[in-house]
Amino acid sequence: MGKITLFDTTLRDGAQTEGISFSVDDKLKIAERLAAFGIDYIEGGWPGSNPKDVEFFKRVLDLDMGKAKITAFGSTRRANIGVEDDLNIKAILESGVKTAAIFGKTWDFHVINALKTTLEENLKMVFDTVSYLKSQGIEVIFDAEHFFDGYKGNPEYAIETLRAAEKAGADYIVLCDTNGGVLPTEIIRIIEDVFKEIKTPLGIHAHNDCGVAVANSLLAVKLGITQVHGTINGYGERCGNADLCAIIPNLQLKMGIKCVSDEALQTLTELSRFVSETANLRPYSRQPFVGGSVFAHKGGIHVSALMKNPETYEHIKPELVGNRRKVLVSELSGISNILYKAAEYNLKLEKDSLETRRIIETIKELEHEGYHFEGAEGSFELLLKKCLGLHEQLFELLGFRLIVEKKEDNGEPIAEATIKIKVDDRIIHTAAEGDGPVNALDNALRKALEEVYPEIDLIKLSDYKVRILDGKKGTAAKTRVLIESKDDKDTWDTIGVSTNIIEASWRALVDSIEYGLLKSRSERKEQ
Repeated sequence: MGKITLFDTTLRDGAQTEGISFSVDDKLKIAERLAAFGIDYIEGGWPGSNPKDVEFFKRVLDLDMGKAKITAFGSTRRANIGVEDDLNIKAILESGVKTAAIFGKTWDFHVINALKTTLEENLKMVFDTVSYLKSQGIEVIFDAEHFFDGYKGNPEYAIETLRAAEKAGADYIVLCDTNGGVLPTEIIRIIEDVFKEIKTPLGIHAHNDCGVAVANSLLAVKLGITQVHGTINGYGERCGNADLCAIIPNLQLKMGIKCVSDEALQTLTELSRFVSETANLRPYSRQPFVGGSVFAHKGGIHVSALMKNPETYEHIKPELVGNRRKVLVSELSGISNILYKAAEYNLKLEKDSLETRRIIETIKELEHEGYHFEGAEGSFELLLKKCLGLHEQLFELLGFRLIVEKKEDNGEPIAEATIKIKVDDRIIHTAAEGDGPVNALDNALRKALEEVYPEIDLIKLSDYKVRILDGKKGTAAKTRVLIESKDDKDTWDTIGVSTNIIEASWRALVDSIEYGLLKSRSERKEQ
């Protein structure tokens, strides 16, 4: 088997995801990260389609992309015109790239009903476009659009389109499951047939409409295909494209096919989350290899076995892909979970001690009240230290008052919080406004603490979630508040529960700030 080349189309196919709109700067940042990671081909977009892609290609060629080849996307020439007169082809040449991915129709149904041209003219369109770009010194990757559907409908014609691209000198011919409806059993049969007819190196471009895009891509490699197309996090139209964050570690760790350096593979989770953040989408916690929950363990029996040997419940070491193991704590937890978390926090806890039993009972009682420590590890660490008498209280609340005032029907309410706290022997009394009562309370607390703990400026509230636990009680229902906070290094989650949403928010907010300040203090001591 030849070297596998990775072709990323996050910036083109991935950008077609509902809810994603990359700016030019976004695309440039992602391209740089992909190049640093070790991607061979980075498809930047369609130069002739919009001003954003035109600007991208102008700017990206000034960046150091290392071995990565910036690739322009486009279609074969239009029917019944000269290839040199096609504006799309001109735009590719003017973009300055050395590699182009050209898609052409291979399904007779599409040729007749979408292009409204003859089967013979479509073959000429493929040949003319590929041969012309090759004559201009461009490396050409021919995307055989709808190939598998085309092959099932008219295998002779589908193969003829590949022969046209091969005869014209295409460097790669990529078999595309554009509708994402082909199953692995069909993939095997069709690819084996193609290898009997085509000698040009082949690629696979799979969509995930049947949930098998990764499986189809891996099977294609097993059969001898040497170029794999996909996107980071599987972004793409409809159900998305084949997910490179699953394909790459499967190829490298399961199939023994090296695609990137071991050091690069250890940054895969970071790359996945960077692209998620740039796309303004929350990471999928159960995404294979890189999701936040894929190495999370909850059952006490599992954790007990895990402490003896991680291979009992983990198929790879999380560190190989830059992820980490998490042991969760809940009412289902056993002693093993508590001991594991204590060791993680460098706390000494004995298996049969009274403190351990008390911690387990406390957790069960709090979860019965509505607390949920799986998603609030910051609050759990503070709880553990409180139970062990190791918690350092940084301030004491003496009282707060909230005022929400609305003056006009169409006007926005104004929230103001007044707070009084005690730090050591000092009483601090202050007030602040906010966009809402919780924001006002947050601002007032920060204002009160900033003189004593200036590092509080580094702590940012990054997410705020509210869940009603017993909706049948209406406005008297118990409320769970989860707060995500971050500083310049880490992210942590805290929780508060109460029938009063302000009180629930206050509890989560206090945990958030105390956790951040104590973490900052501990880091300074270690330096």
